[in-house]
Amino acid sequence: MSIKITTDSTCDLSKQLIEENDIAIMHFTVLLGDTLYRDGEDITPQDIFNYVASSKILPKTGAPSIMDYKEFFSEQLKSYDEVIHISLSSKASVSNSNATAAAKELDGKVKVIDSAALSTGQGLLALKACDLVKEGKSANEVVDIITALREKVNTSFVPDVLDYLHKGGRCSLAALMGAKILKLHPLIAMADGKLYAKKKYRGDMFRCIKNYVEDLRESYPEYDKTRCFITHSSASAELVAAAKEIVEKTFNFDNVYETTAGSIVTSHCGKGTLGVLFILK
Repeated sequence: MSIKITTDSTCDLSKQLIEENDIAIMHFTVLLGDTLYRDGEDITPQDIFNYVASSKILPKTGAPSIMDYKEFFSEQLKSYDEVIHISLSSKASVSNSNATAAAKELDGKVKVIDSAALSTGQGLLALKACDLVKEGKSANEVVDIITALREKVNTSFVPDVLDYLHKGGRCSLAALMGAKILKLHPLIAMADGKLYAKKKYRGDMFRCIKNYVEDLRESYPEYDKTRCFITHSSASAELVAAAKEIVEKTFNFDNVYETTAGSIVTSHCGKGTLGVLFILK
């Protein structure tokens, strides 16, 4: 039976990877003032930065409704027998519950997996699901394997500035001011589907990213070598290049991809955030 892999636009996968793996994307929305945009289609990170700079407030982001998901899944089922949808973490959005509710109306042909991740942590699971489909796994086998892999996805990042996290209520004013004065950069990681501050680095971003990658190697000596993502929210080309060089020297991945975070992730983390994401063994 033919199987279609779908995921939310919060996966932050490049258009090339989406096309190469025949993944269908469900787009979230971003509201800038009175104008509604579709994440990954008609809005860029720079639009977010310009809006926040002028309005001093964060954009409003929205998840697809149950009806949106039902229409989306129904469209995929015109060409495929089954659909497996990898959703944004259920603890970060209602999207998973909406997708699950929609799937229940489609006679068991749609299976929804809570990625317990976001950005390319979610994207890694979607790509792994594509790998499994290509290997000839059944839909139930794919669901079982991906569900078991969720706790092995390293979803983490280091923000350059904390202004957006503060505006979104995820960082206190004291922490914001302390970070600016002491040049502190928190390591934000994901566990059990939720983000938390794991530790702090001090110094400029080049030094912080170097220490961050070294910590990842020490913490995760065994990892899936298939692919790794360096995902960032419009970080400088110099920082991204330095991060890629450190990753390639420190790890042994078959593919190291650079991806730019979409408007949903950018709206919450701000400019200059960078993460190194991969699957553990």
